[in-house]
Amino acid sequence: MVQAYILIQTEVGKASTVAEVISKISGVMQAEDVTGPYDVIVRAQAETVDELGRMVVARIQAVEGITRTLTCPVVHL
Repeated sequence: MVQAYILIQTEVGKASTVAEVISKISGVMQAEDVTGPYDVIVRAQAETVDELGRMVVARIQAVEGITRTLTCPVVHL
């Protein structure tokens, strides 16, 4: 199982809507609108890195109002 934090920048005033839509995507564990340089932080999981990448590109980045994403995989050292 691969987990990651996905940091999202949105159009002005869209953070709450984006977080709500993303929270319903399969594999998303949590989606919160926040303050700071990013507007939404998502915790997601998938079986493989490739599956995680497909989730981000095909499903998350397709949400209206998103301008940029940064995916940070969780590592266990």
